Amino acid sequence: PAPVQRAPVVVAPAPTAPPPMQAAAPGGVVSPMSGTIIRIDVKAGQAVNAGDKLVCLEAMKMNTDIVAPGGGTVQAVNVEIGASVQEGQVLVTIV
Repeated sequence: PAPVQRAPVVVAPAPTAPPPMQAAAPGGVVSPMSGTIIRIDVKAGQAVNAGDKLVCLEAMKMNTDIVAPGGGTVQAVNVEIGASVQEGQVLVTIV
């Protein structure tokens, strides 16, 4: 019998992990997901340390605290309570 012809196997590239949450701009702390701002824990001019709570985001009926990635001074709070934010949007700027 004739040899069986088989279609070449197409291998899809392995999915890549999403990039770690990084600042969109120097000092910018971005939202890890879309949601609504329900609490703001800092104000412009305030000193913060790594891990300090900056804002609280409600998404899918769960609250997520967004914390400072490092120490510094809050230069700007770019959101207000009740604001809808998108993933990657800069919430707070720390210098």
